[in-house]
Amino acid sequence: MTPGFVPDPAVLLDRACGAMLGLAIGDALGATVEFMTPREIAAQYGVHDRIRGGGWLRLPAGEVTDDTTMTFALAEAWLAAGAEPDAAACARAFDGWMRAKPVDIGNTVRRGILRWRTHGTAEAPQSDDAGNGAAMRCLPVALALFGAPAERIAAAADCQGRVTHHNPLTDAATRSVVRMVQAAIGGGGIGAVIAEAHALVAEQPAFVFRDRRCDNPSGYIVDTLRAVFQAIDGNDGFEAVLVDIVNRGGDADTTGAIAGMVMGALWGETGLPRHWRQGVKAAVRGRCVRLATELLALSPAYRDRLAADLALAG
Repeated sequence: MTPGFVPDPAVLLDRACGAMLGLAIGDALGATVEFMTPREIAAQYGVHDRIRGGGWLRLPAGEVTDDTTMTFALAEAWLAAGAEPDAAACARAFDGWMRAKPVDIGNTVRRGILRWRTHGTAEAPQSDDAGNGAAMRCLPVALALFGAPAERIAAAADCQGRVTHHNPLTDAATRSVVRMVQAAIGGGGIGAVIAEAHALVAEQPAFVFRDRRCDNPSGYIVDTLRAVFQAIDGNDGFEAVLVDIVNRGGDADTTGAIAGMVMGALWGETGLPRHWRQGVKAAVRGRCVRLATELLALSPAYRDRLAADLALAG
């Protein structure tokens, strides 16, 4: 985003909704081929480019997984608070999500929530477990704090992430994904998004992505973001990036969700492929739009731009 420039509110809203819908599309698309290798995907589907359900979870077509539903849980906690939810509020939101029996739950996420239930501890101890679960659900931070000071954004990203994941690589990656989404919403374009990827590499060299292709990425955050960065860097357009990333297999619902939220923020809701938007369950689509709209309305940049426009109109 150009310093001091905030796009028109309608443009911001389109991009925010695009980010949330993009996450759901990537999740639904990737869930079909989660834990498959590229060779297995090619043998079964040729190129997997349709929201068709199935996969190891045997999902109905258009259904989403924990990547989207945990994002929804965090978003609802944020809206209930009207500001950044503290760690306990995040933990309660994730606990409620788990009690609703989601279709899938990662081991690190489960341990963090059970720790909260048993001990009331809303921050996981630092560990070597650098999973991708904090990054997959960080979109509410990017939307509600668009235009906020960097320190405030980083603190909120860490707060929600460390309920279940507490590792320097996970922390840095989650902050990076938030910055990428905000750069896209602010109109920085693909150049600003890739610049954020390189900034993460400068901070944490393990994430270097322009060396060799990362196929079959695991739930390890370094694998996840290296694959996502390569797909975004090497393709042109939302659809090309999403097809690339999910056909790499591995933790494809999460890589799809992260790539989808970033690319959705770049292209906006109106720029998303209609067949994929319609392929996601109608209830999920509606919730994506509602939550994105309400989260963005909390953001400093959106509120300031609306106030400035009203002053000019008056």
